[in-house]
Amino acid sequence: MTSVDLASVDLGYGTGEPVLRDVTVSARPGEVLAITGTSGAGKTTLLSAMAGLLAPRTGAVTVAGEPLGDRDAAVGRGVVLIPQENGLAAILTAAENISVAVIATGGSPADARRRTADALAAVGLAGQANQLIEELSGGQQQRAAIARGLALHGEVVLADEVTSELDAANRQKVLELLRAEADRGATVVLATHDPEAAALCDRELHLVDGAATWARQ
Repeated sequence: MTSVDLASVDLGYGTGEPVLRDVTVSARPGEVLAITGTSGAGKTTLLSAMAGLLAPRTGAVTVAGEPLGDRDAAVGRGVVLIPQENGLAAILTAAENISVAVIATGGSPADARRRTADALAAVGLAGQANQLIEELSGGQQQRAAIARGLALHGEVVLADEVTSELDAANRQKVLELLRAEADRGATVVLATHDPEAAALCDRELHLVDGAATWARQ
């Protein structure tokens, strides 16, 4: 079981003022933790620190009790990030984007084919498997990114605003899939500005004015 812990962490970019100050939070296996706040409150910044993309200025970020390290180290420890901008290669198909990611993290080609098919079916994109990403709608691209994240079978799944372009039915489906990830023992963190999505999570950490406070614990 893999928890993610931030202890008295300050986060910022360059030499500017910190975006977040003195954040202490533990994301636990088997739960979905919501990170909420308005645009610019620091939700992506916080997920970036949990993903190994942003080193803290002060404090510590640990995974399963050990220092997280950089993004490569985090990937090696099963930390999956589903980014807000989807991070998909436009010149590859939906299926290729997923298969490449599975193989890059140690899966065999056969395993990649199976996991890709399962993940695309789970988000309702089986029929778009062989379409280029640039041919898909914004909502379909978002679901393809979610499928890639699911196919990686992460110990930690960090989902950044992954329901922002989805209709109600697909949003509900994605939230159910994230819950299923937690049910299998993963640590799931969902950054969202959607109060209905946050309400379906186990706990809610709210970001405002550079501080993190518990809205629901």
